[in-house]
Amino acid sequence: MMMIAANLRLPITFIPPLLTHIEKTFALPSAMAGLLTSIPLITFAIFSPIIVRLAQHWGNELTVFLLFFLLIVGSYLRIIPAVPALFVGTFLIGIGIDSGNVLVPALIKDHMADNLQLGTSLYTLSMLLIGAIGTALAGLLISHISLGATMAMLSVPSILALLTWLPNLKFKRQSALATPKAQVPHYQSVWHQSLGWLITLFFGLQALVYYAMITWIPSILVTHNVSTLNASNLLTLLQLSGLPLSFAVPYLFNKKHGVTILLGVMTLGYVVAPLAFILPIHSLALLTTLCVIAGIGAGIAFNLAVLFFTEKTTNPFQTAAVSGMAQSAGYLLAAVGPILFGYLQQFTHSWTPVIWLLALFAVGLTLTGFVIQRRGMIVD
Repeated sequence: MMMIAANLRLPITFIPPLLTHIEKTFALPSAMAGLLTSIPLITFAIFSPIIVRLAQHWGNELTVFLLFFLLIVGSYLRIIPAVPALFVGTFLIGIGIDSGNVLVPALIKDHMADNLQLGTSLYTLSMLLIGAIGTALAGLLISHISLGATMAMLSVPSILALLTWLPNLKFKRQSALATPKAQVPHYQSVWHQSLGWLITLFFGLQALVYYAMITWIPSILVTHNVSTLNASNLLTLLQLSGLPLSFAVPYLFNKKHGVTILLGVMTLGYVVAPLAFILPIHSLALLTTLCVIAGIGAGIAFNLAVLFFTEKTTNPFQTAAVSGMAQSAGYLLAAVGPILFGYLQQFTHSWTPVIWLLALFAVGLTLTGFVIQRRGMIVD
């Protein structure tokens, strides 16, 4: 599970430090660079409900294995120095990532029912840690080897993940194929429940803010006279700052006022810290502090989103359903971010309106979290 989770952000997070080299190698206009982040998000939106259906017939374990193979194919396809290969490869990567996004929370609910908080912590820790390391390694490797070699080396963990997943194929494979309907309990569709839509909105807003930040924060930092290398390092630090939250958020989730405290800190990281980038700050120490605070906000937002999947549902099938719903409609919303903000900056020639819009979405995220906190469970 941790090996699969380690590859659910890595193929996306190592792209921002390579964007200038990708634009040069593939002769891409800058406005299209945001598509490399948005394509996987659009893929998540399209395929999440389909993956839930496939899992009901094939079983979660086999579905993850088969679709994760597409991630490996896509990773090495986009090494080919041709624009169609780059975008088709990114599309296939999106399908592979989505299988883990949707089904790993359900697998945690199924295999670690008595240790949901530990399972969620290990899942998010692996995803955030390897994603951050990938960002750092991309900036380091590209200064010594070619673009193709850099992407090839950073795609090796996906092969290792698929190999470690092989023993899991014995779980429920035959029973899922033989009697799929007997495996799935009857429950009220999450698509018909307001809480399902609120969780979807929360997930979508946190993803929109996060992916917009990791795509454009390096460019924003450059306007503060930060070197390209330091901007890449600060982006890595932003991602690493969220790691402790993989354990803190599950621990505080069921404590009295725990979610309220978490949402308050998240607001500090996702609203206040980004707005500070509007100010003419040139102190590297202060910019570093802002990135750390933003990273803490990101860590809280993502961990809360995953916990809403597992803590607001009563069985793994329902968890997969709400996860699929949230990652379908939610990522459709999130996909707008990198492209919208890129074009807004190009139109206004300033990052200020982009940052204000980002903060506005973050305020909506906080309000949605408070509403979900006050609601009960998704209805069976």
